[in-house]
Amino acid sequence: MGDGIQWLVGKTSSSGWMLDIYFARGIGAEELALRLGAPPGARSEPMTDVEVAYLDVDVDAYPDRRPGSAVIRVGEDAGWAFAITYGPYFDRLAEVSRDGVEAVHYHYNSEHPPTTVMYARDGRTVCGFGLCEENNRYGDEPDLLLPDLVAAGILHPDRRTYRDPDIDDYDDRKRLGLSVFEERLGLSLPRSALAEDPLPVYAIMGSPAPDFEEISAWAAAKGRPLPDTHLRLIPAGLRKEYERCMN
Repeated sequence: MGDGIQWLVGKTSSSGWMLDIYFARGIGAEELALRLGAPPGARSEPMTDVEVAYLDVDVDAYPDRRPGSAVIRVGEDAGWAFAITYGPYFDRLAEVSRDGVEAVHYHYNSEHPPTTVMYARDGRTVCGFGLCEENNRYGDEPDLLLPDLVAAGILHPDRRTYRDPDIDDYDDRKRLGLSVFEERLGLSLPRSALAEDPLPVYAIMGSPAPDFEEISAWAAAKGRPLPDTHLRLIPAGLRKEYERCMN
């Protein structure tokens, strides 16, 4: 049996404030990367979570700040492909789940609760909810997981009120909410995937940088570290140095 997903509660990526994961059943990790926006064949060498942070490609930028880069680390576990994303928030659940594929989007942002979990199939959002806000449900079939929420002891059979309205341990409640998806769908993510496992990396936003060749040539001439030729992203620090020299 895998590690499940309940352990994700409160965990973040190397960003230190967010954890954003797409799961897909019915396609492999490479196809998941393509559906999330990766160019075909543009896979870099495997990296750990910490090594992605050292890419320094400004993957934590907000959408209104250039270069708006994003990368993913991908793998497979328990019959699901998964992609751990690094960068601005984006919703590509419909694209990931097209053509009969099942998909789940887990999004935790420490600055903007609640953590949300959405399930999609065949290009449409079926159901989902925010953890600790399960009385508000979304999707074309918002009540699909209601029996599971009741069985887990989260909601009363009236489907609206909570079994324990005075919550003492929010993390325990969030784990209960995740257990619904874990048990109903068989979702799992290895703990090691977020820690020490090197996983294939793809750029899904900001690549190829329009001036990649120009800045790479300048970096080579100046003896600066060269950007990754597979990801084709320009590190934020290198870009600033280049622009400062050009002005």
